[in-house]
Amino acid sequence: MTAAFLEKAVVMESEDIRRALSRIAHEITERNKGIEDVILVGIRTRGVPIAERLAKEISTIEGKEPPTGILDITLYRDDLSTLPAPKIKSTELPIDINGKIIVLIDDVLYTGRTIRSALDAIMDIGRPKAIQLAVLIDRGHRELPIRADYVGKDLPTSKQESVSVKINSIDGEDKVVIREVQVDR
Repeated sequence: MTAAFLEKAVVMESEDIRRALSRIAHEITERNKGIEDVILVGIRTRGVPIAERLAKEISTIEGKEPPTGILDITLYRDDLSTLPAPKIKSTELPIDINGKIIVLIDDVLYTGRTIRSALDAIMDIGRPKAIQLAVLIDRGHRELPIRADYVGKDLPTSKQESVSVKINSIDGEDKVVIREVQVDR
């Protein structure tokens, strides 16, 4: 018996993603009354290019690009003991985060466990004024009490489905796909 994921539906195309990121950029600047103390921090892997794109969008609004950073949460995962030889990459924050507003950025919010790990990692680095969360897709099924402040698209899914976000700089295209497990017997 083998299992494979089959593409079920494309739910966002390149232009949909661009519009969602533009809206999120406006929401971030409005909520924080500008970007004076804002740092965008992308969670590896796809949160990083999304953060970079949000920074460029914010730059067109504010005339200045907010600092962006990269967060690796590997050592903070609660399933670390079940992973075969995890690859640890660097966390790179451009400035001191103490007293700043951190906007954590990820591609998909699902159970909340990745974000919990990211919160632990950030708190080990410093004491920000506030932490906000921006995600391209919120698919529900939370296991922890975590809610995104900025959402590109709410996408209710079943637990048998997965959401695959493809980002041009990593995957060669921009799109969001719902996939479903297909079991061959």
